[in-house]
Amino acid sequence: MPASPPDIDIPRRFNFASAVIERRRAAGDGARLAYRCPERTWTFDELAGLAAGVSRALIALGVRRENRVLIALPDSAEFVAAFLGAQLAGAVAVPCNTFLGPQEYAYFLAESRATLMVTHTAIAQALAPAIAAARDLSAVLVVDADADTGLTRAWTQWVDPSALAPPPDTHRDAPAFWLWTSGSTGQPKAAVHAHQDWPWCCEGFGVGVLQIAPDDHVFSAAKLFHAYGLGNGLAFPWWTGASASLLPDRPLPASVAGVLTRDRPTVFMGVPTLYAALVRTLAEDPGPARSLRLAVSAGESLPPEVYRRWRDVTGVELLDAPGSTEVLHCYLSPRPGDVVPGSVGRPVPGYAMRIVDEHGHDVAPGVIGELLVQGRSTATAYWQRRDETTAKMRGRWFASGDQYRMDDEGRYWHIGRTDDMFKVSGEWVAATEVEAALATHAAVVECAVVPEPDESGVLKPRAVVVLAAGTVVDAALADVLKSHVRGLLAGYKVPRTIDIADELPKTATGKIQRFKLRR
Repeated sequence: MPASPPDIDIPRRFNFASAVIERRRAAGDGARLAYRCPERTWTFDELAGLAAGVSRALIALGVRRENRVLIALPDSAEFVAAFLGAQLAGAVAVPCNTFLGPQEYAYFLAESRATLMVTHTAIAQALAPAIAAARDLSAVLVVDADADTGLTRAWTQWVDPSALAPPPDTHRDAPAFWLWTSGSTGQPKAAVHAHQDWPWCCEGFGVGVLQIAPDDHVFSAAKLFHAYGLGNGLAFPWWTGASASLLPDRPLPASVAGVLTRDRPTVFMGVPTLYAALVRTLAEDPGPARSLRLAVSAGESLPPEVYRRWRDVTGVELLDAPGSTEVLHCYLSPRPGDVVPGSVGRPVPGYAMRIVDEHGHDVAPGVIGELLVQGRSTATAYWQRRDETTAKMRGRWFASGDQYRMDDEGRYWHIGRTDDMFKVSGEWVAATEVEAALATHAAVVECAVVPEPDESGVLKPRAVVVLAAGTVVDAALADVLKSHVRGLLAGYKVPRTIDIADELPKTATGKIQRFKLRR
């Protein structure tokens, strides 16, 4: 059953960017702090003006209603202005991962058929061949360019912060932005989201669960090009009036701790691998976390041991809140003050869950099955992926591809991705369960478990482990770790092989890419 739905009245003619800008003006927040960036601070009025200037520049450069505008920028005021400005112009904002290479950007340009790209000089130069080959691209708006040349248009010459935004005339169900799925096993797919999608996430999770308010300051280590980061760092602040910090660089533990120290946020959002690393960084001095009232983990299952270490070191509650690009943000979450380590809590207000077997029938509490999610923020389709759209978006329900069980108290427990589960001796093994057991050993910082055939072709668990600094690596270490897991789990779940690595392969958003570890 869904939690109480948010009370939102979204008119048929609705533009998300225009709505949140007007929301802040109506609340009298124009002169209040919106963002802290490394180089300066920005008020809501300043960002609204910049977004209006972007919208007028896009129209002047030939962008028309529902044209795609590719955004390849680090987390910055310019990213926020480009995302909102594209929607003010009636166009579709398409944020892209900024940690990729020319081949990936060439794919984004071709797949989106973007008519305009907003980026930096360094990215534009690296993409010169792809830009030249993009048949639909008419201009590249470059935020740090000095002058127009070729397809390049200089931001300072085209974006006038004193310009007025065009009157918005978009339907609430019209496409407003795309978000790329992680593409961990193939080319990314674009989930097409409408103007009305963000308000449901903002009210359900941002307000209903996190209770974000104007006196909060938010810092999301997850990037704006990712659904989780876009909600944390852009949608939630503009909807609630909270301020936020933006970190343009990779979210490494030292730089993240630096922002925590400098800006004193009250709500922090990260991913499990970052929390595992931050625990080590903050162990000697938890001071950077003292301003926090709440922390959120998403993007991948949070091992209970990481939760315990974080709570022990910082004293800050950590909510493990899964979501997806397709449903846009978090749809399950513990409530503050009601965290059970290992559980992802209950449905976010406005969302409903079903757990079904392979035939699509609902299962009883305690039985594992695939999670189906219902919520108003779900994407309308995958772009040019009809078969995948019909397979995953089943009427009002979205098939998550994740295995869950619900206990007798209505709490949900994530078992693993369907494609990260495998059978050993005829019994199912969830990679995340074995990883969580390994993570309870003091020598293990993070780990990943994958199936590997033995000499007879039978699948057995194999673990790849990143060790804590100072750990003695000798012939006995693997046996020690195996014995540790054997004391916690059934024997068939114990890794037959344990390999040591300096780091694990991850996506730009911090998800472990287990498929790259398979041999």
